Amino acid sequence: MHARIPVAAAAAVGALLALAAPATAADGGKPARTVAWSAGHESATAAGERWIEPPGNLVISGKLSHTGEGCYSVWTRFVNDLAPGPLRKQAEVCGSGTVDVKVRQAYRLTTTGRLAVCKGTENVRDCGPWQNITSWPVNRD
Repeated sequence: MHARIPVAAAAAVGALLALAAPATAADGGKPARTVAWSAGHESATAAGERWIEPPGNLVISGKLSHTGEGCYSVWTRFVNDLAPGPLRKQAEVCGSGTVDVKVRQAYRLTTTGRLAVCKGTENVRDCGPWQNITSWPVNRD
């Protein structure tokens, strides 16, 4: 009976990987299936898509837009095996405009991550709600 537990665990992990790893496009570009993300704070918004690329990278792609005065930035924080990583600024925009948000992060089933849009470019003291960027919907069709 104990021999079946590792087999069942391996099958469960394989099923989770299949859900988390969308099929890639035939041309080798962006995957055919992605998950949308968005975040905002005051007059700044960020939005885009995220996906997993083999052998285990989370890719986040999108735009940060601002329509007023001042500076805003996109920040991420990833936790691997319950160990929090550093806060990282991924993009910033000052004044009106739009900039790219491009993030590539090593990803395992024990990785969790959050993303927020914050006022300013130096810290995360004044931010909108932190969004989970490592949850995966079961149905993506």
